[in-house]
Amino acid sequence: MVCGVPAYVDGKMIGIAENSGAHIINPDRMWHYTEGIQNWNPIWPKHGIRILPGPSSLWFNARGNRLPAPFLPGFDTLGTLKHIQDTGFSYSWFILTQKIIKKEFALSGSEQNPDITNKDYALFLNRIFGKKAPGPVEAFKEHGKDFIVSDNLKDLVEKMNELTGTSLLNYEKIKEQIEARDRELDNKYSKDTQVNYIRNTRNYLGDKLGRVASPHKILDPKNGPLIAVRLNILTRKTLGGIKTNLNGQVLRDDDTVIDGLYAAGEVSGFGGGGMHGYRALEGTFLGGCIFSGMKAGQYIAGL
Repeated sequence: MVCGVPAYVDGKMIGIAENSGAHIINPDRMWHYTEGIQNWNPIWPKHGIRILPGPSSLWFNARGNRLPAPFLPGFDTLGTLKHIQDTGFSYSWFILTQKIIKKEFALSGSEQNPDITNKDYALFLNRIFGKKAPGPVEAFKEHGKDFIVSDNLKDLVEKMNELTGTSLLNYEKIKEQIEARDRELDNKYSKDTQVNYIRNTRNYLGDKLGRVASPHKILDPKNGPLIAVRLNILTRKTLGGIKTNLNGQVLRDDDTVIDGLYAAGEVSGFGGGGMHGYRALEGTFLGGCIFSGMKAGQYIAGL
């Protein structure tokens, strides 16, 4: 497991609140990502970065079995997490091409996306039309411990086994699965869920231009080189927190108010089964943070 937050982000304030009598809800519910990679240039211990994947990478478990729908890149994180853990291994693999990594790989963190963060149109156009991925992604491909690059699948699979120190991956088995997927591109009425997902995503012009690679055969050499990425479980945060009323006042176990103590934002525990439910969509927590902060502020101000 790699860590997606600095060491000082330790959740101790929740424990301090509990020692003050606050009722802590859903402390067992954590948010983990399934696409974590080790930062080749770490800032904190076990520093992990999350891949924000497009739809085209083929996803295999540690034994070399392709993940079934709906456990596709960008789909159900918690479902995919359980599926991976049920294999008995805490890692999985992406297999992709240079065409895919160039257009579809983004990394969590503003510093990893200088074209978007800095509104650098020249860099963004290079993401669309250039032969290489954005600089930070290419740096991970070159230096990252979890990245393997090869011109042929057999060599790639051998290096994947070397990286894990196992012989779990069988070249013929992986080749058969990739070939089966590639054949689905020959028919516009594909039965492959991921192929249909790619085609559907590209119906949106923005994704077609800047986010999703054109459908292509993974094993066609002109789309190479081939790339394998070992994906680690990346821990990010708790979904639990401090129970409050609608004014942001912190509650005890018996639901009485602790005078003068308030909680707002994700620490109030709305992400773990409250406002959003356990399977909350990424990117939706900001609204709850703003709303809970507003309600607490209005109550304190007597509005």
